[in-house]
Amino acid sequence: MRKLLVIGIGAGNPDHMTVQAISSLNRADVLFIPDKGAKKNDLAELRREICDRFVTNPKSRRVEFDVPVRAEPTSSYRSTVDDWHEAIAAIYEALIRDEIDEDGCGAFLIWGDPSLYDSALRILERVRLRNNVAFELEVIPGITAIQALAASHKMALNRIGDSFLVTTGRRLTEEGLASNAGSTVVMLDGKCAFNTLADPDVVIHWGAYLGTPDEIIVSGRLGDVSAEIEKVREEARRQKGWIMDTYLLRKPGEPEDI
Repeated sequence: MRKLLVIGIGAGNPDHMTVQAISSLNRADVLFIPDKGAKKNDLAELRREICDRFVTNPKSRRVEFDVPVRAEPTSSYRSTVDDWHEAIAAIYEALIRDEIDEDGCGAFLIWGDPSLYDSALRILERVRLRNNVAFELEVIPGITAIQALAASHKMALNRIGDSFLVTTGRRLTEEGLASNAGSTVVMLDGKCAFNTLADPDVVIHWGAYLGTPDEIIVSGRLGDVSAEIEKVREEARRQKGWIMDTYLLRKPGEPEDI
């Protein structure tokens, strides 16, 4: 049966690659490299760089494939994402069927970690349920943008005796800061959702292109640095054509003892 490896490659720095991830790359006969278009060529180039640096298996080969662009959300965000995932599932199925031998091994290189705000595992489950191609699945964890953010800001994600929440920009806009979490990590925010918060004393630790030579970090009281983050973020996005950023929001003061 075909073997499929889903490998977390870290948040942007090739040095994030774990020993397990490097070993897994070299187990694969085929390495699948997604292409998200000219504006995000840096993302494909990083995967190529990782392969150039770490792959020593002379039998391995690379197969690049185009990733369809997700439509702009309509009245139903879930419906839009569902249609997008269905289109990608058809591509995955063809790649597994046509590029991996019956007893071969292929690998998808996943930014960050496959378990955190990445849909590869859900999409592969769609492929499995179609019953058109059989495969065994193995997941190799990677360093996430959350860990890279904490490392770059030299901070712990949680305070003593406190919890933290991981959410998205869309949900932060809709729900605000959770009352039961002293710290909130926000991902997938394309609209600077921190500007929707009413409390200017909230502290923000923001970072973009984490772990890469282009890394940018800003931290401070939200009322003091929100405009700076917006400006820096827009300039960076305009120059590179894309941006990946995440940030931690922390309520002022220490959590009460339980």
